[in-house]
Amino acid sequence: MKVGIIGGGAAGFFAAIAAKENYPDAKVVIFEKSHKVLSKVKVSGGGRCNLTNGCSTIDELCNAYPRGGRSLKKAFHAFSNKDTIRWFESRGVPLVTQSDNCVFPVSQNSQSIIDCFLKETKRLHIDIATGCGVKAIDPINDRLELLFIGDEHKPAIFDKVIVTTGGSPKLDGLKWLEALNHKIESPVPSLFTFHMPSEPITQLMGIVVEKTQVSIQGTKIKTDGPLLITHWGMSGPAILKLSSFGARELSKLEYNFKIQVNWANEQNNEIVINNLNGIVNEHSNKILANIRPYALSERLWLFLLDKIDLPLSKKWGEIGKKGINKMSTVLTNDEYSVKGKSTFREEFVTCGGVSLQSVDLNTMQSKVCKNLYFAGEVLDIDAITGGYNLQAAWTTGFVAGSLK
Repeated sequence: MKVGIIGGGAAGFFAAIAAKENYPDAKVVIFEKSHKVLSKVKVSGGGRCNLTNGCSTIDELCNAYPRGGRSLKKAFHAFSNKDTIRWFESRGVPLVTQSDNCVFPVSQNSQSIIDCFLKETKRLHIDIATGCGVKAIDPINDRLELLFIGDEHKPAIFDKVIVTTGGSPKLDGLKWLEALNHKIESPVPSLFTFHMPSEPITQLMGIVVEKTQVSIQGTKIKTDGPLLITHWGMSGPAILKLSSFGARELSKLEYNFKIQVNWANEQNNEIVINNLNGIVNEHSNKILANIRPYALSERLWLFLLDKIDLPLSKKWGEIGKKGINKMSTVLTNDEYSVKGKSTFREEFVTCGGVSLQSVDLNTMQSKVCKNLYFAGEVLDIDAITGGYNLQAAWTTGFVAGSLK
């Protein structure tokens, strides 16, 4: 049996290794259009490679995927985040789980993961062909002919083909798969930071608020977690999660929208008002600048007081009901205008790709083209940060590599 893998990234290598381990006599070839394999793995996690998440249940794992999570539930039972940890450690890559559940190699270097894959492909005699971009797949009876970009590579016929070309930023990059009658979900960016060119809060760059709630005005999309103020706007897990869950809506809004930040991380406004009244009762003679609710940083608290026109030198006992209401509003429902976005580090993630309606998720085989399989970000599957996107690559690669 001859197996062709189109794409030399995370899902491609994982699928190739799974295929060869399942079918030791098969000839397995990875085709990579660039001259470097695993380039995205190299930069993932800031070069440290956050390769999965240490979350404890399959349900928790599924919840990290705005698109594809529930559909992958069965696949996660076949190969979960715990299986990933065992897989790498059994192949000589010791791992460490951080307090935030992100899993990294102990070396804190993505090269450890790359070296592991290269060692495995060498051990299993998997061929790697770089500079080989595939432009089309031509079904011939039950076999598949690959047509390559350029004249130097002749067409090649395979019994099974796994497409692992990663996310495409533009629809044009998926036309060759649409030509085979696959339904394509238009790609839009996911996992990005927010630009706020007109907001003075950017002067507070570097401040991290560990527990916030953030929502997109006019929608039901809401996330929580740490928020980072940057010189261009806002970033951090809460913002990245929001960009992921709101990817399609924010694309439609052309990245021009308003967000509401809850700095108190408290949904019940009455509780916030009671807490502020508690400060009034206990510290009525202290000035506003000196008593900071919800352990806010000094710079942020002074900024918020200025925003609601409360003098820093005013005493807590002097602000009255009106002042308390102003404070509770800015603490729980602080509004900012977003105009534009930036990619988070080099980790470009797209929402969109080959629709899951076109794929049998028990096997990752195409429903419209026999013996053609998919794995990784080419599918309409994407996740929040924390190692989940790579986990989807390992899981779908493992299932596709069964070639069932």
